[in-house]
Amino acid sequence: MKAALWVLGALVLLGGAVYAAQALSPWPAALFYRVLMDRGGEGLSRALARHVPGGVTAILDQRYAEEADALLDVFHPAQGSGALPTVVWVHGGGFFAGSKGQVANYLRILASRGFTTVGVEYSIAPGAVYPTPVRQINEALGYLAHNAKRLRVDPRRFFLAGDSAGAQIAAQLANAISVPSYANALGISPAVGRSQLHGAVLYCGPYEAGLSKGKGLYGHFVATSVWAYSGVRDPEKRRLNPEFSVGRFVTRDFPPAFISAGNADPLLPHSRLLAETLARHGVKVEALFFPQDMQPPQPHEYQFNLDTQAGRLALERSVAFLAAAGR
Repeated sequence: MKAALWVLGALVLLGGAVYAAQALSPWPAALFYRVLMDRGGEGLSRALARHVPGGVTAILDQRYAEEADALLDVFHPAQGSGALPTVVWVHGGGFFAGSKGQVANYLRILASRGFTTVGVEYSIAPGAVYPTPVRQINEALGYLAHNAKRLRVDPRRFFLAGDSAGAQIAAQLANAISVPSYANALGISPAVGRSQLHGAVLYCGPYEAGLSKGKGLYGHFVATSVWAYSGVRDPEKRRLNPEFSVGRFVTRDFPPAFISAGNADPLLPHSRLLAETLARHGVKVEALFFPQDMQPPQPHEYQFNLDTQAGRLALERSVAFLAAAGR
């Protein structure tokens, strides 16, 4: 009986400690979601493996900056030797999960269509806070430009691309390259000029902080992401800087954009709003959205599932956009 009471007491203390930790730090919840999200990302990567064609060269773990995780992977067709339009892809993961390895197979597939593709690792939250990833992707662009010949990168034809949180990071950097006042607000000196940036491919991103709300488990996930990425403890002050909502700062100088999200993606309103905002500013926008009642419903990150018609369509539309904009 005493042993049972001791175990019960220990469990109560442990539960109290976990609750207190969650109240004081985003780490416990962020790590919980990270495990779940990484498991999903790795599953998508394994499913893509059967779609990867031969004849793609991989140059892995190139260090682009001093941080331990500042590494990037480069993929290009094995045949040929000249520079190719270069797609720099920023992986998703709610700002606190994901890795370049989880998108590597997709980038191999994209590279086989005649591009150099780059998967960039960046420092994730809570260990690194906003806008660290935007700065790091900018540094990666500088590295690629300086090592262009060795990596078959065409520094005159860059594209920024990303999925989920990575799409938001890519959109911010695209706008920083396009709008000097926005770059100044972020504290970033763009590594490439606007003439070198030919477009942006943006899947399923959270571009507007005002839309990032929810209830239940999804609401808890959003709150954890904001806390982890903002680095702000006080719930009353916990919010991302205004520049996070990139659509509020775009101009007609934003590069041509391909924007898409699934009809069952909770972040769909973000993509629709950004597409409408860019078009209103006169930016060339190609959007891929689906009927709201489409069956089966297309979820968040639907584009990585090439076993579906929607996923294959997204790939073909992305390739067509890149080919046209890269001329």
